[in-house]
Amino acid sequence: MKKAQIGQKAPLFSVSDWVQGEPTNFDQLAGRVVLVEVFQVNCPGCFLYALPQAIDFHQRYSSLGLTVLGIATAFEDFDKNTLENLVKLVNHGEVIGETLQLLDQQGILEAGRLPYGIPFPLAMDTLIKQDGDLSENHITAFIDEHIPSFEQQPATYREKVLEQVRAHLQKLEYRAQTFENYNLKGTPSHILVDKQGILRDCAFGSHPELEKQIQGLLQE
Repeated sequence: MKKAQIGQKAPLFSVSDWVQGEPTNFDQLAGRVVLVEVFQVNCPGCFLYALPQAIDFHQRYSSLGLTVLGIATAFEDFDKNTLENLVKLVNHGEVIGETLQLLDQQGILEAGRLPYGIPFPLAMDTLIKQDGDLSENHITAFIDEHIPSFEQQPATYREKVLEQVRAHLQKLEYRAQTFENYNLKGTPSHILVDKQGILRDCAFGSHPELEKQIQGLLQE
């Protein structure tokens, strides 16, 4: 699948299951600004900052032309970041792992559950189980995406990086398709697409200027 690039048509995201809301994708949302919040259920920061912000945007801007979607992904903690735990979150407000611990410590939970519901559609990223055979082409492709001008680096540096990347990829039980296709660095991350389906922003972490970006795209 073609990798996402800012200023180009946003590739369709890949999900395995819609847990809440009607299935959709960028090609079905022409004429609307689309914000996709990518999170993990075992990600305290996602629940402290990113999801509440996305809920706020949904409540204030959906009537003005914004569609907010949530995609739960997994690039680590594969025993916790599961479809089953996403369903428990949606149906019962259950949180797990580090999310449970931190939100409980901060007094955010009510009777051990999330005190707010997520009002927009939610889906699970497509996870492809690794077959155990790690090809050199896969390692090279990973390096090409993340390290510009790798072949111009000293041989000792290249050998060290190859070992590190091989070890990293061998630890992965699954490959999350949307996470990889958008070259995300972690969670929370957001994907922002304009009314013409062009990718305008794709970033990891907290971004106070995100609301201004959305406002500007709504006015285009």
